Amino acid sequence: MEDYNKIIESLGVKFIKARHIRMLQTITIKNFYDVENSLMILYDGEVLFANEKIEVGDMLFIPGGKHATVTYSSGDSVQPKVVSNEEFLTRRELYFDSLRDATQVGKIPHSFGLVAFDAKVFDSVNFFTSLDIPPFIIKNNSYLGRLIGEILQEDFNETPGRGRIIKIKTEELAIEVIRYILKNKLFVEQLVTNSTYFKDPRLIDIFAYIKDNLGGDLSNKVLANVANVSEDYVGQYFKMLTGINPQDYIEYQRMEEAVTLLRTSKKSIRAIGAEVGYKDTAYFCRRFKMMFGIPAGKMRRRESLMNV
Repeated sequence: MEDYNKIIESLGVKFIKARHIRMLQTITIKNFYDVENSLMILYDGEVLFANEKIEVGDMLFIPGGKHATVTYSSGDSVQPKVVSNEEFLTRRELYFDSLRDATQVGKIPHSFGLVAFDAKVFDSVNFFTSLDIPPFIIKNNSYLGRLIGEILQEDFNETPGRGRIIKIKTEELAIEVIRYILKNKLFVEQLVTNSTYFKDPRLIDIFAYIKDNLGGDLSNKVLANVANVSEDYVGQYFKMLTGINPQDYIEYQRMEEAVTLLRTSKKSIRAIGAEVGYKDTAYFCRRFKMMFGIPAGKMRRRESLMNV
């Protein structure tokens, strides 16, 4: 348990968004995917995940980078319309209505609350993704449910100290999810297998270097110099500890940063691709669509819809 205390102490948690959503149509979203972690609590209505019904008050946690097929019911007693992740993200306003009245949180028919956040070890490694934890349902945790409600309330009210309170409560949220996993002995094999590399300082040096140099040369030769191992060995060393090869990890980090830039800047897609290490814009766009299921331009449009 001490090892997990050290990991949690090194965890950087960042609030991304909070939403109170009313379901407008009964839909099944196939292979929903996002780069950040999301925790949803069902306030009213019916939601299905992996053919399991989520009860009112239960939560669904989807780690960043993991696919999930979820059915949302608007109470119209019709067969769900099956939509792709791309269609959902680009036409979100047809399926979900985002509400901003703090007094109505948890009181609207066919609604749920959602908080999205990043959680990175040493500000470099996506914690839940790196442990290969799949999406899962959280039951009987009133503390987590209360935290989601409090974050929604703070986000909807322009009160002094709002950002600070949200930051503190989002950190609590991430820690409580970890505690739930440990307390209920979930994903024991993944935790035992994949948490060990957090203890290797050479690997942490590689993670930190990649984070700081996404637009530069991140060849195995460069990474070998960072970790002070041979170029022939660095790929094997990285994969042995993380389960993936370094170039796949680098591409995910570059694409994650590209999403952040699409969401927070007005830079052109060409400029964003170059900033995260892709000199060929067409290749960057192909890889982006392959990873996220939608073109980079639609990802940017999708962000304008998140406030609907």
